[in-house]
Formats: sequence, C-alpha cells, structure tokens
Amino acid sequence: MRYQLYYWPSIPGRGEFVRLALEDAGADYVDVARGARGMAAMERLLQGRGTATPSFAPPFLVAGRQVIGETANILLYLGARHGLAPKTEVARLWVHQLQLTIADLVLEIHDTHHPLGPNRYYEEQIEPAKLRAAEFRDRRAPKYLGYFERLAKQNGGYLAGRRLTYADLSLFQIVEGLRYAFPKAMKRLERKHPRLVALHDKVAARPSLRGYLASDRRIAFNQDGIFRHYPELDG
Repeated sequence: MRYQLYYWPSIPGRGEFVRLALEDAGADYVDVARGARGMAAMERLLQGRGTATPSFAPPFLVAGRQVIGETANILLYLGARHGLAPKTEVARLWVHQLQLTIADLVLEIHDTHHPLGPNRYYEEQIEPAKLRAAEFRDRRAPKYLGYFERLAKQNGGYLAGRRLTYADLSLFQIVEGLRYAFPKAMKRLERKHPRLVALHDKVAARPSLRGYLASDRRIAFNQDGIFRHYPELDG
C-alpha cells in the first residue's frame, strides 16, 4: 500500500511525528501537499469531498479507502501494522496513552509563544508569552521530561519496554524541537534527564532514519511551526 500523508508543506509540525514513523518503517508514502496541486487536494478532503470521515485539520493519512486523522490516531494505526507498537492490546493502548501525553506536551509548547490564541500575531502577545514560557521552562517542561525520564529508566532505555515504539520516535522530535525553541533552557534540563538524551541519540542513529534526517525531505524548524525560537522566551 502506498500511503498518502496530508500536512502543511512548509512546517514540520504535528505531521513530522507521522513522517518519522513512516520513514522508520520504510513505508511507501507520498507527502501530498508538498507536490503539485497538493494543497488543493488536501482542501478537498478537509471539506469532506471524497470521504465520509473528513478530518478537522491536518495531519491525516489516506490508507486505501480509509482516511485517518489526528496524529495519535494515525500512529496507533501505523504502529500495529509496521512493528512500531507492541502486539498485546494492553501494551498497544499504553503506547497510545504515551502518545496522547506527548500531544498534551506539544500543545503546551505551542502555547508558550501563542498564549492568547493562534489568531493573534506573536507580537501582540509578547508579555503574556514571556510569563507562559517562564512557567513552561521552570515547571511544566521538567514535569513532562521527568515523567519520560522515569519511564526510560524503568524500561531499559525506551518508554514502553526494551523495543522502540512510535512514542520513542515522537519523543525524539520533542527533544529536537525543544533544543531549537529553548536552547539555553534545554542545556540545563538535559543535564537532569540523561536517559532522554540517550533515547534521542539512539533514535538519531537508527539506519532507517539517518538518511531521512540528513535529507531535504526533513523540514527544518522555523518560525511558523509549533517549535519557535524567540530569545526573549528562553530565559
């Protein structure tokens, strides 16, 4: 099966969590919106034309006749089919739960620079963003990273056991993104979370991902995505 991934063509965003899973699995896929007339095709599906199960927003994945939306839901589907999730239902739901926690973290990261909402420019909410970012750096990020650090410690290096799952790939992207958005804060945080750094490095070294990570298919972080670097928010 050749998958069709639909996501905004110029930002890594939530779509990158899906790309990492597809790349690690060696799956055949096309990043539709990055091609000719791809945005128009994405808009048609978002409007419900050609599918009975339209998504609220990208990313979504077309797999045969199925259209699957929401990052965690897409990864639940892919994980079971490409060896990126455990075989038992209990363990699969546990990995799905971890991905949902990562989704909560992603939202908090986004809100550091847009605490008043996405429809206002960053420049209209700098002072509230400074307060939100300080709370994130000092309290929320250590809480999330500490949780994942404990899991990596008790499970031998990965989050859900001794084998890599899609949640580990997603946590790799979290570390990468936080290094871009909060380089000063992450230098401090990484000293307290060595197992997360080790997990990140193991993912980066995977033969299935090295080529992708070094290629121009990997969209660079920028000031339009979830992870944005504003020096005044780094503390």
